[in-house]
Amino acid sequence: MNPTPLAKGFCFGEGPRWFEGLLWFSDMLGEAVHTVDLNGSMTTLPLPGHAPSGLGFRPDGSLLIASTEARCVLRYDGETVTTIADLSAFAPANLGDMVVDDTGRAYVGSQAYEGGVIVRIDPDDSVTVVAEDLDFPNGMVITEDRARLIVAESIGRRLTEFTIGADGALAERRVFADGLDGPPDGIALDADGAVWTSMTLAHQFERILPGGAVTDRIDIGDRAAIACAFGGPGRNLLFLLSSTDAYPQRLVGTQLARLDVVKVETAGAGLP
Repeated sequence: MNPTPLAKGFCFGEGPRWFEGLLWFSDMLGEAVHTVDLNGSMTTLPLPGHAPSGLGFRPDGSLLIASTEARCVLRYDGETVTTIADLSAFAPANLGDMVVDDTGRAYVGSQAYEGGVIVRIDPDDSVTVVAEDLDFPNGMVITEDRARLIVAESIGRRLTEFTIGADGALAERRVFADGLDGPPDGIALDADGAVWTSMTLAHQFERILPGGAVTDRIDIGDRAAIACAFGGPGRNLLFLLSSTDAYPQRLVGTQLARLDVVKVETAGAGLP
């Protein structure tokens, strides 16, 4: 599989999400959220004073945005940006990725190297810690049956799975895949239950089955694989965000990040 470049000219892309014919993603160091269409045309929502990361859409179409250093979640309704939840009392470290379910519940990771947590924001914007003691929780997906949540633990080099309760609680923690080739970052789920994972320091994206077997690899040379997401009309396009360095602080002021796209055999499934 050979990816095709789609867009560039931004600093550090994170949190890609396909919504209403566009790929939305955060430019964490550029203090903005961008959209890109399938022709590569890009628009920008400026977010001065915020370093956005995880994104997710509620059923009403509003966009939720995790502001990493401010440790809060913003809401963009198409016109204005407001703060809906201050997570500073719940999050031991900066915020990272996010996944939003069909009811509008948002699961947001706090990226502590040890003792990381997942925080749930309910549709009424109340806050609950639903998972603890994670090693740098990163990308998250919810399975097609809405019964399981899978999270990448970057420092742990594993994918971890939880059962989702009717009330949105997370329970029955277990390993989905362990001993990965590199620290996993953003992830995406396909219709066969495999997880595409961004292997930052391994410079590739990998398709991983439950248990850890790797069926496909997309090599991106000397670039750091940051995040991936399914999209397109048939949801069989895999969008790939990469950078020249896995450590954002080294990239301030640059515009070297890139968005590529590749057509895959098995389409995306579940959420986002």
